[in-house]
Amino acid sequence: MSALEQKLTQLALNPAYHDLFTIIKACRNGLVYGAKIRFPHALVMTFLFGRGTPAQKMQNIIRATRSHAFNLGTFAPAYKFLTILLRRVQEALTGATLKKAPAWHSLLAGGVLGYTVFGERTPVAEQIVLYSASRVLSAMVLPRAEVPANYPPTKPIPTDKRAFALFATVTWGLVMWLHEHRREHLNPGLINSMDYLYTKCERWDSLRNLFWHNE
Repeated sequence: MSALEQKLTQLALNPAYHDLFTIIKACRNGLVYGAKIRFPHALVMTFLFGRGTPAQKMQNIIRATRSHAFNLGTFAPAYKFLTILLRRVQEALTGATLKKAPAWHSLLAGGVLGYTVFGERTPVAEQIVLYSASRVLSAMVLPRAEVPANYPPTKPIPTDKRAFALFATVTWGLVMWLHEHRREHLNPGLINSMDYLYTKCERWDSLRNLFWHNE
């Protein structure tokens, strides 16, 4: 290890700069994660179901990847900054060091940034919000399964099987009803998927189109 690398390592491990580097790394992780998640998804979905020339499809893929990476690369460091700021302000007002930040810190910071980063309705933002909403609904509504006493405290507790079966029943019943009778209320991406699966299967004008044509 060179002398410069040693000095930079000491700087990175200095507790005095921990909060600063936390924000920087959150930005890096948000950008990387957003790109890694969106690029393969956009690549597959665009070339399988998208319209336009290959060049136009690549532009759409890059645009979606950039948007997803930018959103997470903005949200993650801003969230860490706000929670650090709230912690330091509370510690300054109370004169005591917080061992654990109050729950309202994350709720407030998440809400503020949810509005500022994801509040504008774009295709990528809508997908992220709807994806997160389904997880939030599942976590807050569905009961958890019984686990043994030695179950790891950091491991997610699975959903109760009977509750999940009921949830799946209600979800798919409502999805199919909405698709058939209130399709204008559904997300465009879901409409496209549902049409491909359940509407376009009713149409063909030749043997070739019965099995090989996408429409």
